[in-house]
Amino acid sequence: MKILLVEDDKTIASGLEYSLKQDNYETLLCPNATSAKKVISEQLAEIDLCLFDLSLPDGSGYDLCALVKKQCDIPVIFLTAFDDEVNVVMGLDMGADDYITKPFRIRELLSRMKSVLRRYNKQIHAQPKTIIDIDNIQINTLEGKVYKHGEEVLMTALEYRLLLIFANHIGQVLTRNQLLERIWDVAGDFVNDNTLTVYIKRLRDKLEDHPQTPTLIKTVRGMGYKVGD
Repeated sequence: MKILLVEDDKTIASGLEYSLKQDNYETLLCPNATSAKKVISEQLAEIDLCLFDLSLPDGSGYDLCALVKKQCDIPVIFLTAFDDEVNVVMGLDMGADDYITKPFRIRELLSRMKSVLRRYNKQIHAQPKTIIDIDNIQINTLEGKVYKHGEEVLMTALEYRLLLIFANHIGQVLTRNQLLERIWDVAGDFVNDNTLTVYIKRLRDKLEDHPQTPTLIKTVRGMGYKVGD
């Protein structure tokens, strides 16, 4: 579980980073809005939850929240020294999922984080997409079938699962490690780096109009793969 923590107070930041690590969270720590925006632009697909200080030396947590929510729906919790109604309402109106007022106890923050993550997981499972359209490809998750130009494309279980991973992260660059981790989780099969290359080639052969110059599953050099804009 990876957390983006943006906090300019070095004492608070180091304490939070240590405590989150003890609770098995991986932390990306940024001291200001500028460095946070760089992380958001390059690594947002890897982040599971954001902790944003509201008051930063070169911006605000409000701006960062708006930037994150514009790109994908992941939970955001504000860390604020202000406990008045205006700040709370403004933050929630901008899409924040919760806030916690400084000073706070780490156990309380961890409890809030787990509560927000549980809500997101429930929403994801309660409202599954049954039809996913990607260009001329249609995935019917209810039937577990894939169609190209209206005709069914036969796939193995692992090919289908790999395609679903891409379909659930449209527009996001996924690294090879991320794909391997997700395939392992959902399939329970051993998949190594070479096997992943083979399965991506198989998907391209079955789904692309011109597999040698793919436009559906695109390679992002030095980073990984991406489906969609």
